[in-house]
Amino acid sequence: MAQVTLGGNPSNTISDIPSVGHKAPDFNLVKTDMKEVSMSDYKGKNIILNIFPSVDTEVCAMSVREFNEKAGALDNTVVLCISKDLPFAQARFCGAEGIENAIPVSNFRNDSFGKDYGVELVDGGFKGLNARAVVVVNPEGEVVYNELVPEIGNEPNYEKALEAVK
Repeated sequence: MAQVTLGGNPSNTISDIPSVGHKAPDFNLVKTDMKEVSMSDYKGKNIILNIFPSVDTEVCAMSVREFNEKAGALDNTVVLCISKDLPFAQARFCGAEGIENAIPVSNFRNDSFGKDYGVELVDGGFKGLNARAVVVVNPEGEVVYNELVPEIGNEPNYEKALEAVK
């Protein structure tokens, strides 16, 4: 369990995020076309997992825009933007924003992602949603970078996440 804050108020996660050097847990997430994807769909690629509470908040939307812009130039890399938003809301946001280099996916259907990745908030105002985190997985499926953002209202460290795939 880790503690983060939301507007300065403490909130706890269900467990710790995956450690650098360990194999990343598999996942089943839902794309905007309602089809499920798993880690094996991106086998052999660097995977940036941009995890956040909801695309309907300013900082979450900013993280999707930033990773979309910055990761577009990276070879053999996919960015998955993960929230519990319904795929319809993700599609609407990404369509309006012209998001083409980041893939919105939802863990609304399967709570195991939040548990396996240690990001499910177990108390506080966002209880049940994802904390803000970034996990970078290399082509061999190993975690090479992780960040649990201490204050949910702050942006992640984009540059460090991107450096992990270069």
